[in-house]
Amino acid sequence: MENAVLLKAIIDNAIDGLITIDDSGIVESINPSACRLFDYAPEEVIGQNISVLMPQPDRSYHDRYLFNYKQTGEANIVGIGRELTGMKKDGSHFPFRLGVSEVRFSGRIIYAGFIHDLTREKEAEGKLHDYAAQLEIQVEERTHSLRMSVDELQKTQVDLNQSLNKEKELGQLKSRFVSIASHEFRTPLSLVQLSASLIDRYAESLDQKNIGKHVGKIKDAVLNITAILNDFLSLEKLDSGKVKPTLSHFNLSDMAEEITDEMQVVLRGKQKIIFKHQGTSQKITLDQNLLKNCIIILIDNAIKYSGDNSQIQFYTKINDHNCTIRICDDGIGIPEGDHKHLFEAFFRAHNTGNISGNGLGLSILSRYTGLMNGHVSFKSRVNRGTLFTLTFPQKNNHE
Repeated sequence: MENAVLLKAIIDNAIDGLITIDDSGIVESINPSACRLFDYAPEEVIGQNISVLMPQPDRSYHDRYLFNYKQTGEANIVGIGRELTGMKKDGSHFPFRLGVSEVRFSGRIIYAGFIHDLTREKEAEGKLHDYAAQLEIQVEERTHSLRMSVDELQKTQVDLNQSLNKEKELGQLKSRFVSIASHEFRTPLSLVQLSASLIDRYAESLDQKNIGKHVGKIKDAVLNITAILNDFLSLEKLDSGKVKPTLSHFNLSDMAEEITDEMQVVLRGKQKIIFKHQGTSQKITLDQNLLKNCIIILIDNAIKYSGDNSQIQFYTKINDHNCTIRICDDGIGIPEGDHKHLFEAFFRAHNTGNISGNGLGLSILSRYTGLMNGHVSFKSRVNRGTLFTLTFPQKNNHE
């Protein structure tokens, strides 16, 4: 008797729920913990099928589970245990772990189900899952941020490299300028000094022939320095925005012939300038002085970088849409690696050698052409000559 009382006291005070059913699934007993879990009073459950405490689909299949077990002895729950979902009186669900024992007593089979509430564990698992998911999101965000930072650093490095390259090119341009300026100014000034000294010597004996020769050298040197200074002055005016195109309507063919005649005095040896105009129209609307300077720069370069027996082809063409000026020589050409720098100030191609020049002409040409909304292009091969083309948009030019 005392053992029975003790057993009942243990069952009634157990933390986990305990429910017993017969082999038909009818509840025979339920302890207080199980009542609290399902929110039922004992009398509401005892005598009912255990499936009343189950949600669908377990409720529909429970009796079949018992029948299959009795017929086959193959257990899905009995003696194994598993996690299930219980349904409270108000229809809400909660997770629990069920362990079922089969008890044979007085010729009967009784199933005792031990119910352990998993609500807190599942909540903890859910929180852990949420924390893990949140952590994964944070890791992805920080990884993305890190990638963005790396990409930004790489872009910054590229920009820095480009800036360094530009600084390097600027440094090279400055060095080239110092070298060119030093050479171009020193040489004519040395000639001026030497020829002046020689004039003094020849004047004593009145050697008119040598006096005239060295006076000519002085004049040439002065003209050379003047040209250099004019280029620097033109560049300064362009940089300060002082050069503004002044448009006028003039005869391009006549101007080209005048330039051809003027440039005869600087031809070397048997060099020739061959001029030809194409098109029925001869007049255009541009800045005549700027255009003349552009043409002179190109013809002067063609003369300078071509042989003594070369021909310089000079063509002008006008149609309803544009005018085109082409100057072609068969001189030393321009190395392909220098093409991209050709219109930069103070740049000179690497094959110019001792040929005089300050590297400003084509830079000034390019900027003058741009001021008149024109375009300059060229084709060149080493030792095969160079073709420069100036193109300017024109409205209908009917005389």
